[in-house]
Amino acid sequence: MRIAGTNIPDGKKIEYALAYIYGVGLPLAKKIVATAKVSPEKRAKDLTPEEINRLRELIEKNYRIEGELRRE
Repeated sequence: MRIAGTNIPDGKKIEYALAYIYGVGLPLAKKIVATAKVSPEKRAKDLTPEEINRLRELIEKNYRIEGELRRE
């Protein structure tokens, strides 16, 4: 699965997997998961396409990550 141009590890819980995105730490990942109403116990590989889209949209619209941060 790819979010914001980053490969997310499938075997990790979603909170920890989101922390692989540059600019997203564990506290922010927990906040994103709670806002998107995704169970923090789910593994990245077990997410439904709807949950993945909610996470992707939330991250890309509301947070500066990856390319934006690296350009600064």
